[in-house]
Amino acid sequence: MQCRLNHNDAYITTPIYYVNAVPHIGHLYSSVIADTLRRFYALKNYETSLTTGTDEHGLKIQQAAAKNNTTPIELCDKVSDSFRKLCDKANIQYTTFMRTTEPRHAKAVSHLWNALLNAGYIYKGQHEGWYAISDEAFYPDNQVHKITDEQGNDMMVSTESGQRVEWTMEENYKFKLSDFEQPLLDWIEQNPQVIVPANRKKEVISWIQAGLGDLSISRLRSRLDWGIPVPNDPENHTIYVWLDALTNYITAKGYPDTTEQISAKVHVVGKDILRFHAVYWPAFLMAAGLPLPQQILAHAHWTMGKQKMSKSRGNVADPFEVMETYGVDPVRYYLMRDGGLADDGDYSEDGIKKRYKKDLAGQLGNLLNRSTGESLNPEGKVPAMASIVDSRDKTIHDKLTALPGIFDTHFEEREFNKGIVAIMDMLAEANKHFTDNQPWKLKDQPERRNQVLYYALESCRVAGILLQPVMPTKMDELLSRLGVPENQRSFSDAALSCEMRLLGPSTGVLFPRL
Repeated sequence: MQCRLNHNDAYITTPIYYVNAVPHIGHLYSSVIADTLRRFYALKNYETSLTTGTDEHGLKIQQAAAKNNTTPIELCDKVSDSFRKLCDKANIQYTTFMRTTEPRHAKAVSHLWNALLNAGYIYKGQHEGWYAISDEAFYPDNQVHKITDEQGNDMMVSTESGQRVEWTMEENYKFKLSDFEQPLLDWIEQNPQVIVPANRKKEVISWIQAGLGDLSISRLRSRLDWGIPVPNDPENHTIYVWLDALTNYITAKGYPDTTEQISAKVHVVGKDILRFHAVYWPAFLMAAGLPLPQQILAHAHWTMGKQKMSKSRGNVADPFEVMETYGVDPVRYYLMRDGGLADDGDYSEDGIKKRYKKDLAGQLGNLLNRSTGESLNPEGKVPAMASIVDSRDKTIHDKLTALPGIFDTHFEEREFNKGIVAIMDMLAEANKHFTDNQPWKLKDQPERRNQVLYYALESCRVAGILLQPVMPTKMDELLSRLGVPENQRSFSDAALSCEMRLLGPSTGVLFPRL
């Protein structure tokens, strides 16, 4: 099979979400980042695709179903549907919604297993170690420590996840992960942006340099039967849930029937599952001779009141309720503007209100309303740009000219907040320019008034084009109000326009009072 990589193809993925609990704000954050990235590359005329979905196998699902007196598949159907509804509510424009219980996925996982087996990277051996049921993972001695719980009982927990671990011994199939220490380090060194942000890359390098033990990739079927059977030992062993789950990224692109375009441009994941994506997954792909992902973006978490969100503390944000209250696009904007990549972001509804009032209504909405109002713009048009830039317009002219490149650089560097701040800085300058030049006093100077209106309306148009990946619905409304044809809304169109254009029909205030 030929493996082809097209650098004008932008395949973006979210994690596939584990169906042991309903969606929370962290799931929404991952999905919004991935969807924003897909739309960003579509804006730049890439061929784009986005995969999301649900991870439905493993011991936690088996136990949760038994606890709720239901079958695993009934539990999976119910919770998976809630994740699909979250995507639809948040305008996540996925091309594939993967479920690991689909027959095509079982086919892909079995094929990948056989590829690893035939390449000599799978063997049967005794496995013992600290196992966390919650994480579905074994941890070595140097990654666990003892704590005392609230009842005074001593127990061992994973240092990385904080989940309880128990000493487990069993015969499993193992993957020769130890063979890939140097290849993984070489891959990271040769591709400096392959793991971002930089603090996560350092974590991954330290894990690898500390030594990689071989990885248990099966569980006894007597203990775990809710999963895909090991192809060469179906009666006795089930494939490890992470080997199963990670394969979804290539199942969605047609593996094993094709290996073309299966390499992700960006895997978006939470920092808690970085090890699986940045160590295990590339090692599996190397062993199978498949193309590696171009980037793994591991974002930080959302806290509330500087504390980890949890139901027991009562500090959990329901993503459906939040979007219903403040609107889908304002919530997407807040998550992309204030969400943490290197460090955790602290979630608050006051934060959403602040961004809505200050940035969206106060800067962008205000400028649009002022410059399209009938009293100042009775002809309903965007004037043409003057042939010579007036010295009074130079600051806003230069900011508008430079903005697309600044925005593009920040988004390519995954500095989403900086890219958005650059837009808001331009809009602040545009509002100042509008106020300072007082177009309402220029009725007897139509040429000057037209130039003041031109820069205000161009500021709205350029901001609207660049913010489409973050707020697709609201920016469609804005650009339609500005009379921008749908075929003139790509990244290349964010350059200053010279020609006169008629405004589109008004649809009311873009960001009404909350």
